[in-house]
Amino acid sequence: MGAISLRQVRKSYGALQVIHGVDIEIESGEFIVLVGPSGCGKSTLLRMIAGLEDISGGELLMAGKVVNALPPSERDIAMVFQDYALYPHMSVQENMAFGLKMRGADDATIDESVARAAEILKIGPFLDRRPAQLSGGQRQRVAMGRAIVREPSAFLFDEPLSNLDAALRVEMRLEIAKLHARMKATTVYVTHDQVEAMTLADRIVVMNGGVVEQIGKPLDLYHRPASLFVARFIGSPTMNTIEARLESVEGATRVHPLDGRIFTVPGLSVAAAGHGGSQAVFGVRASDLVPVNEPDWAWFSGKVAVAERLGSQTFGYVEIADGTMISVEFPRDMDIHVGQSVHLAGTAGTVHLFDPKSGMRIN
Repeated sequence: MGAISLRQVRKSYGALQVIHGVDIEIESGEFIVLVGPSGCGKSTLLRMIAGLEDISGGELLMAGKVVNALPPSERDIAMVFQDYALYPHMSVQENMAFGLKMRGADDATIDESVARAAEILKIGPFLDRRPAQLSGGQRQRVAMGRAIVREPSAFLFDEPLSNLDAALRVEMRLEIAKLHARMKATTVYVTHDQVEAMTLADRIVVMNGGVVEQIGKPLDLYHRPASLFVARFIGSPTMNTIEARLESVEGATRVHPLDGRIFTVPGLSVAAAGHGGSQAVFGVRASDLVPVNEPDWAWFSGKVAVAERLGSQTFGYVEIADGTMISVEFPRDMDIHVGQSVHLAGTAGTVHLFDPKSGMRIN
């Protein structure tokens, strides 16, 4: 019932094209997160699904029906905005009931729906208050409650947590996850926060410049990014990447970074990928690097420039000879300090290779 299909969907403002032929198939009950940097087109795409932006080309289907020309009120969707969009002169109860009143629901149905949503979101004690008397987290719960009472086939969230502080973001993230688990409604969620994307999504759509870079499950994007953009965007700290020339040598790959250093990765065969001896971008994540005692075994050597001790994790940023910063996740109890010399290496299975021209993954 809540399946959504985008087929070669495009958006232009005059001669300026901002969405370039997007294809996404969203299954009924699926939680999809659109993620990417500011200006990538994710909010524009969400507004096109909602009917708040016209579609310049392609088709948008809901439950198998083309809805390009349907107004928002006829699309059976509910949207939660970044700025809550509550009526300041109405009480919480009135805000939540407003949509149902506009649809002509009777008072008993409205009261029952509002009470049920208020219980789910734990805002029952606030039903008589005005939005100005609520905290940011409580206002966002009211906005979600207003969406819930309509019982739509799809929920649309446009960066709903960006105005909240860190602790409230975590709390509300859990509430949204529990809400989806309870209601099983199709959900399209826009954010620039990759933590929200990784923890909430069934699948993530990574956008860049109005184009879909990759669609996949969170861990698939983390472990096998399809492009250099996805590799650098997904994961914190960002993936370490260096431009290098690769050379196959007796079952191993010799890596020649542009700064003149050379190191060998046993078990990595670039010849099998058809890129032996060619230029590539060599990538490895901070969590896949470990300290080694022998400089001859190291992929990177340098001094710790910054140490971040987060309790459960310890990150260091190591400045190598050419000034590049290499991020590494150290054992959390390891005693590291700024200025300390370290040698780092990984394994062949943790290496990511990308074409330096196209940015696409080399398999």
